Amino acid sequence: MKKVKRSAKRNWIQLASAVFFNGYALGYQWGHIFTGKSKMFCVPILNCYSCQGALGACPIGSLQSLAGGRKFRLSFYVLGMLMLFGLFLGRAVCGFLCPFGWLQDLLYRIPCRKITISAKLDRWLRYIKYVVLALFVFLLPALLRNQYGMGTTWFCKYICPAGTLGAGIPLLLTNEGLRQAVGLLFQWKFTVLVIVMVLSVLTYRPFCKYLCPLGAFYARFNRFSLYRLTLDKDRCIDCRLCEKKDI
Repeated sequence: MKKVKRSAKRNWIQLASAVFFNGYALGYQWGHIFTGKSKMFCVPILNCYSCQGALGACPIGSLQSLAGGRKFRLSFYVLGMLMLFGLFLGRAVCGFLCPFGWLQDLLYRIPCRKITISAKLDRWLRYIKYVVLALFVFLLPALLRNQYGMGTTWFCKYICPAGTLGAGIPLLLTNEGLRQAVGLLFQWKFTVLVIVMVLSVLTYRPFCKYLCPLGAFYARFNRFSLYRLTLDKDRCIDCRLCEKKDI
């Protein structure tokens, strides 16, 4: 019973977080992006700037934009904000505040035969998100530039399924001009989203564990954060379930 209550409480927190960070309801009605002053500030989760309801900017998108600017820069404001949340909450940010993480939680509850990933393979797969963070968020935007000296937001443009779901699809539904301009890039992004959603039904939070660059950042602070998983050795039965759930 206590476990059910904790799960329900977590669901309400996740729902409140999704509504709070995407509270501009008129954006969905009118089909445009919120451009108020709060967009100057980053939220601590993966939440696309182009989402019609988004009230803040995505930290990963902000880091890419600055890295790909005419003069390479690191945003110490964004990094400092992420470090602050990492030190206080660690991966609890992903578990309680991220809307795309919540979606994966809901999909995993669909009853079906689940995929069991071996501990050895799981350990190696988790390194992919660090490669994504280094390569797609920092290196490619900084090193590969167009004729105007500008880099591309590689992660947002080619990978991020949260952006496709929260921004791409709603904007296409409300903007006829965008629907007529749909090409291979959106088809690729939509395919990535579908694959992630299907895998989320079969295994627990695959995007968070293996691909999310923000999750990679917070993971480095998990052992130092004020809120973290602790082991009660007196009650431990060595089932290793906590390791499987620790994303």
